Amino acid sequence: MPRASWIAFALILSTAVFAAGQSTPSASSGSTPAITPGSHWPTQDGAVTLPNFKFGSGETLPELRLHYLTLGAPHRNAAGHIDNAILLLHGTGGDAHSLLNPIFSDVLFVPGGVLDIHKYFIILPDDIGHGQSSRPSDGLRMHFPAYDYDDMVRSQRMMLDQMHVDHLRLILGTSMGCMQSFVWGETYPDFMDALAPFACLPVQIAGRNRMMRYMAIEDLKLDPAWNDGNYTTEPKDGLRGANEMLLVMGSAPLVMQKLAPTRELAEQFVDRYLARTMAHTDANDMIYYLNASRNYDPSPRLESITAPVLWINSADDFINPPELGIAEKMVKRMPHARFILIPISDQTRGHGTHTDAAVWKDYLAAFMKETEPRRP
Repeated sequence: MPRASWIAFALILSTAVFAAGQSTPSASSGSTPAITPGSHWPTQDGAVTLPNFKFGSGETLPELRLHYLTLGAPHRNAAGHIDNAILLLHGTGGDAHSLLNPIFSDVLFVPGGVLDIHKYFIILPDDIGHGQSSRPSDGLRMHFPAYDYDDMVRSQRMMLDQMHVDHLRLILGTSMGCMQSFVWGETYPDFMDALAPFACLPVQIAGRNRMMRYMAIEDLKLDPAWNDGNYTTEPKDGLRGANEMLLVMGSAPLVMQKLAPTRELAEQFVDRYLARTMAHTDANDMIYYLNASRNYDPSPRLESITAPVLWINSADDFINPPELGIAEKMVKRMPHARFILIPISDQTRGHGTHTDAAVWKDYLAAFMKETEPRRP
């Protein structure tokens, strides 16, 4: 297997269901230019602190830190409102750097691209429990508040308030970010012009999806080295089992067979994947972010999503399999939604197709034109 091909797929897989190898460069509390590792994009590095943040569980954190990256500059319309801000939401275990992946950013952010950074103000947050935002591994371990997607979305809105961003042109979310997009649409229906949820379903996490998450969590907790979260070295057996489960979840048989057509190559792929992910995964952080979806279920209120919605899944997504027939039913309940199921091809990458912008960028380009606000 050519090394370039393996690297290309590894980049997609790392930003698929659970990007366990989080990027954690040194924190910056200001707004200083920084070239993201592995990226040529001149991101601005920033953070906000939300005092006495109360979680849905009733727990409170005296200071919730939220880190973010931005590209481009905000623009205000004649009424003084920001009209070009785009919020990009990463997947479970990822961070603000996830969608700077070249297969995403080098397709969309370029001059003349669908999300040209000379036209739009791009905001890429680290969610609660991820990246440089507050997370269990900062010291609280299993005493960290039990956050969920509602907490994440509410904190994102509070972050935007501190950034003086009063409106969003678009929210585009992948995987976990896809699910958060539906929560955004229900909780703050007038805050955005459009929603683009990629690779998820707007229903409770149940069936095989929850089973896989539960098994990964139990792999970690049942490792004696986990010690109720009070370990001094990572519980390697538990981490290995959990990451193996996530590899299967984010994979697709066609591309895996193509990239690893022999026993030796298949085993090498697994060994490389585990070496990379286990070196950068904290067990407590993983337990929290896998379980953050436990309360997710926007299905009862889908009719309240009034913003235009471009919802895209791929037919080889193991986490959101099309044979469930859920999407076709749910899309009818949103007044301005369109669902697109991308057929399996040599270009799709299972769940990770959400990051491979070349596959779906034409749909997004048309959607951005259709939802362009009318100028007074």
